[in-house]
Amino acid sequence: MSMTDPVADLLTRIRNGQQAKKDSIVAPASKLRENLLDVLRREGYIRNFERYNVKTGIDEIKIELKYFDGEPVIREINRVSRPGCRVYSKIKDLPKVYNGLGIAILSTPRGVMSDAEAREANVGGEVLCHVF
Repeated sequence: MSMTDPVADLLTRIRNGQQAKKDSIVAPASKLRENLLDVLRREGYIRNFERYNVKTGIDEIKIELKYFDGEPVIREINRVSRPGCRVYSKIKDLPKVYNGLGIAILSTPRGVMSDAEAREANVGGEVLCHVF
């Protein structure tokens, strides 16, 4: 069975793993998921992630979740752009999540990046999710 929204699946796995106080979770691998996780790692929302081969042609990603004083670092993680309703943003219209305390993750022509990196690179793109 194919998955219609792999990014939403990844975000739900992270949300559920943190709610269950798991140290790490496993998700199917893809380049988009890896790029999204790379942004989360650079911004300090997860500890690390690692891609490994389960069997020929099937890879998975092990994601190490991050906690501070027993509470998850990610308080809120929401999907913005969906397969049925894509949300694009120009550079001047980039959203500020919780007045700059959170981040928006964008898919731009220069790759997947946070809203701060997109402003610095002066590019807009598809708003994938908001993280706080």
